[in-house]
Amino acid sequence: VQLQASGGGLVQAGASLRLSCAVSGGTFSDYALGWFRQAPGKEREFVATINWTGGSTYYADSVKGRFTISRDNAKNTIYLQMNSLKLEDTAVYYCASRVRKTIATRSENYAYWGQGTLVTVSS
Repeated sequence: VQLQASGGGLVQAGASLRLSCAVSGGTFSDYALGWFRQAPGKEREFVATINWTGGSTYYADSVKGRFTISRDNAKNTIYLQMNSLKLEDTAVYYCASRVRKTIATRSENYAYWGQGTLVTVSS
């Protein structure tokens, strides 16, 4: 399974950005997926996760109400819509895939990882 994240960039605080993650190999529609991020000098942290149907999602408290995770099983792609971006959202964002259908928040529960896309929020 290969994951390719894209959509990062430099934006001002308060702006919006949408990340995409294209998945190839495996059976995309059978997997739960997630987004994680790693800020400079910090450990990687959970951001959001979505189950195999898209009917169940879960968010970190820090992004709840601002970020939305979604998936398009026809396009083998997941998205992370990020609104009202804050300086503290600056990080490399990684998409990851489980080999199970249910959501998870711990990175060790994800088997495959993309290369990451950088999001920089400026004041």
